[in-house]
Amino acid sequence: MAKPEQVKRLWSQMLASMRKEGALATPGVEAAFTAVPRHLFLPNVSIEEVYTDKAIGIQHDEHGLLTSSSSQPTMMAIMLNQLQLKSGDNVLEIGTATGYNAAIMKYIVGETGTVTSIEIDAELAKQAQANLQHSQIKAVHVVHADGALGYAPRASYDHIVASVGVWDIPSAWISQLKPKGSLVVPIVVDGIQISATFTLQADGTALSTDNRPCAFVYLRGQHAGPNFRRQVASSALYILADEVDKIDTVALHLLLSDDQEYCQLTPNIKLNEFWFGYQIYLMLNEPEGYIFLVYSMADGQKAYGLEGRGVALFAKGAASFVDYNEKGVVHCFAGSDAFMELQRLLDEWITLGKPSMDALRMRLIPKDMPKPSIEKGKLYERRDHYLHVWLEA
Repeated sequence: MAKPEQVKRLWSQMLASMRKEGALATPGVEAAFTAVPRHLFLPNVSIEEVYTDKAIGIQHDEHGLLTSSSSQPTMMAIMLNQLQLKSGDNVLEIGTATGYNAAIMKYIVGETGTVTSIEIDAELAKQAQANLQHSQIKAVHVVHADGALGYAPRASYDHIVASVGVWDIPSAWISQLKPKGSLVVPIVVDGIQISATFTLQADGTALSTDNRPCAFVYLRGQHAGPNFRRQVASSALYILADEVDKIDTVALHLLLSDDQEYCQLTPNIKLNEFWFGYQIYLMLNEPEGYIFLVYSMADGQKAYGLEGRGVALFAKGAASFVDYNEKGVVHCFAGSDAFMELQRLLDEWITLGKPSMDALRMRLIPKDMPKPSIEKGKLYERRDHYLHVWLEA
């Protein structure tokens, strides 16, 4: 059992790391992370791991893929900054997991505020309730249900937040939101997750001008969306894309099994520039005949000379993979055509002033409205909405 002084030291180090990242941007958020102990929500995890600023997996499926986690504290704080909670707010959370995020939000909204949290897994919901009781956090209502339906008995909500990646926004969430409320949700666009802050507009659409990159497990249940993630052969390589059904994974396996070349994007791109800017520009401007995709390796494994996570351009005769952490090194398979497109788009992005997440806009248009025609960006068709994504000039 950890000693109080050890907990205090490690907790302080985590908070210092979060401040360095600019995550504790508001007094309410900082006070909540300072007051609510994370270790009480992860009783079976070592104290050293608990107070590291990272996500901690708590459940996996039969294939070893993560299905639930305690989110990275910095990412939690970023989303809470997007929510802009205040005392007395009525909040709905989709994805309880350990209950830690619900406890943080309850601290911020105070005694006059209400927090309802929905968890699809019965055992996780039961454990979260026990964690909340053990930490003496009262008046958080944990519901075992499918989060896609929201929770009508406690609507209307000032804010709704999802701690799972979604393919579309369930219409129930929007109908249960107050007219001036906000919805913060990690929405999946071409395999990239973007924490978007949607607000309702007078024309019946929902607009997000505050968008941040993120990574969460995916929504389960009736609104999970199509399978946009595929395993390549029996390897550790997984690819994610809106057009993943157009990718012949057998052909991709054969392509990746051949020799590869190492190419170098110039100039070198800093990780933050890649994460916040270049990959978004690449996603929205994929060349004709190519498919933009995100890739990741299972459990830190390697395949085809690749490891980690990154993005790629794939065509029938060529593929180029760029690891987020390799500083512009590109793994080129079957020629340099795909690499040349990556370099061309990098040059274009730099010429335009390196547009980043600050310029990203996302609009949800209900499908009972006419399909919009767009002049910039990309239009994605979802279950209940059209999703228009673009970069402002």
